[in-house]
Amino acid sequence: MKLKWLVGWALMLLTPSLAAQSYQQDTIPEIVVTATGTTHLLKNVPVQTEVITRKMLDNYAGRSLEDILGGLTASFAFNEDDMGSHMQLNGLGNSYILILVDGKRLHGDVGGENDLALIDPQNIEKIEIVKGASSALYGSDAIAGVINIITRKHRQEGLLLENSTRGGSYFDVRQHDAIGLKYGKFSSLTNFQLQHSDGWQNTSVEHTTGTQEPVTDSQNKTVNRHTNAQVGEQLTFTPNDRLEFYAGGTWYWKRIYRPNGKYAQFDVHTYDLQYRNASASVGGKWKVNATDVVTLDIDWNKHAYLYYFTATTLVEDYEKSKGTLYYPYYPYLPSQTELQSDQQRTMASLKGVFSLPGENRLNTGAEYRFDWLNAPSRVVGGKVSDWTAALYAQDEWRHDFGRNQIQLAAGVRLTWNGQFGVKVTPKVSAMLGLGLPWRIRATWSQGFKTPTPKELYYRYVKQMSGTYLYLGNTGLRPQTSNYFSLGGEYTLSGLSVIVTGYYNVVKDMITLVTIPNYEAPAEYIIQYDPVKTRQYQNVDDARTMGVDVNVRYSFRDWAFGLGYSWLDTEANQYDATHDRMRQVIIDGTAHHKGNCFATWNHRFSPDYRLGAGVYGRMSSTRYYQDDGNGKGYQIWRISTTHDLGHSERTTWRIEAGVDNIFNYVDRTPHGLHLGTTTPGTTVYLGLTVRFNQGKKVKDKFNTTINNNYNSKQYEEN
Repeated sequence: MKLKWLVGWALMLLTPSLAAQSYQQDTIPEIVVTATGTTHLLKNVPVQTEVITRKMLDNYAGRSLEDILGGLTASFAFNEDDMGSHMQLNGLGNSYILILVDGKRLHGDVGGENDLALIDPQNIEKIEIVKGASSALYGSDAIAGVINIITRKHRQEGLLLENSTRGGSYFDVRQHDAIGLKYGKFSSLTNFQLQHSDGWQNTSVEHTTGTQEPVTDSQNKTVNRHTNAQVGEQLTFTPNDRLEFYAGGTWYWKRIYRPNGKYAQFDVHTYDLQYRNASASVGGKWKVNATDVVTLDIDWNKHAYLYYFTATTLVEDYEKSKGTLYYPYYPYLPSQTELQSDQQRTMASLKGVFSLPGENRLNTGAEYRFDWLNAPSRVVGGKVSDWTAALYAQDEWRHDFGRNQIQLAAGVRLTWNGQFGVKVTPKVSAMLGLGLPWRIRATWSQGFKTPTPKELYYRYVKQMSGTYLYLGNTGLRPQTSNYFSLGGEYTLSGLSVIVTGYYNVVKDMITLVTIPNYEAPAEYIIQYDPVKTRQYQNVDDARTMGVDVNVRYSFRDWAFGLGYSWLDTEANQYDATHDRMRQVIIDGTAHHKGNCFATWNHRFSPDYRLGAGVYGRMSSTRYYQDDGNGKGYQIWRISTTHDLGHSERTTWRIEAGVDNIFNYVDRTPHGLHLGTTTPGTTVYLGLTVRFNQGKKVKDKFNTTINNNYNSKQYEEN
């Protein structure tokens, strides 16, 4: 085992690697928008930005967004379960990471565990990742970073038909279909995705508390059987070269099938988990002139989480309790559902980008957001709501002196929250280009995050080997942060080396803390007699610090890559049992993470192109305050792609590969933390057929809006 680890890390260190920031072999310069909200060439953006391009996505052939981010960047960690992805970026969890789809917030659980299955990997054009606080531009939640999923668009006159089918071990099925139509000023794109897995069980041992012996015949699975489906529609009308209007919507359904007994001797699981999501959006864009643009977007999103009963079950009726200590019970029959939470959000945003004299560019806007939550059994009072209004402005300035260049971006956001008042969050970033090969970037930014309704009003009972009680806290304070980063980049002749150091201080960090039962409301202790009670609390402060290293080298048909992330975290937390402050590691921290790859792409003939790649990802031990640590691991993967045929209208692609070729499995008992949920060696095979009718036409409206601003940057290439 030790030999395998030494070989794995040696290969990673000796293989020049993944600068996700600029890995691509295309001659067209990569353009990004997430870091500043305006278009920039990737190499000249003042804020450090990583990009996972379509070429990388095609070569890797990931089954899910978690698979893609975990395999192609070293900064991410995941611990998936039925309630979400439990994503972590540079030491901070999912609730601190803002996920955007085409610049709009992904809507999921307000507690921060977004369902990333909402994003179809086959529909992703590229992924832009900006680390560190970005609240000045994007508001609450953007403390650890921002992930912007940019979806594929249909810009060709005529008809588009696409079908992608992928199957793998444990009956893992991924289906994607798209129908696009563009006729003159109108265009339509309809997407459908279906995902299914039978799940798997890595161990039958169940962890128990106290003096009880571990259960050895648990029916719990490591990953439960699940199915989800989504259909989406996007309509676009472009009356002229200056105006564009759109309307769209999605519908999403997911069911997680659970075994009938958590333990062999107890029939505890009498319901499955079900999700129902929907969204609708309208908006428009006005191209004022060659450099200025104004956009308006209005979005509505719904995320409903339900129990789907598989056996007759008596459930506490919170709505009929009328304040009594013990709730009356109501029987649910098989196939009936009980609402756990219905989260709805309406958001409107107005944005403008304008060129100013003296090589300045202004990005300014206003936003309004209303959140509504109905959760009879999970929040005190059953229904809560919240609203936030914001104004923001950011100025960008650039100046060229010889072959050197300096770019500055400074912005500020004024946020007004209905419960927590007014907050101002600034950000300043700078990029100094020292000739073609060298770039230096520095950022200081503040973050701001208000407590979620779940953190304020939560009331939830979880049955494991005993009763666990989870409570909200109406005395919580908003979280703030200060983020500092300094990085250097060297790029020349196919070699790119990027090193970035960062330091992030979070004040009043909110996390679940185990508290003595006597500190919880007496009525809950009397009713549930919990083994453990956990409550959301503000810890005194927390900090994360680390270094990210990305290296890549490409030569002809070859590309090599390496990514390494060193992380250290610390939080001050009040220990009620001993009446003192203690220093703890933030849950989920792994001090060392890495990934590497080597790919080869070669066209043997007009009718056949082969792509082959070897990918590795590694993590050291992940530390937790309760329920054990997650084991370190390394996982290696082989993927191949086969492009067949030679036609202007029809393309065929076959994807085949083996994941976890060394068959590593984490056998940690259920109820304790895992390093990874992989079932061991798995295989996959996929086929994609794409038909395009007609020739590609120039998309005059969506041509980069700031061509004049970027013209000098293009000339540098």
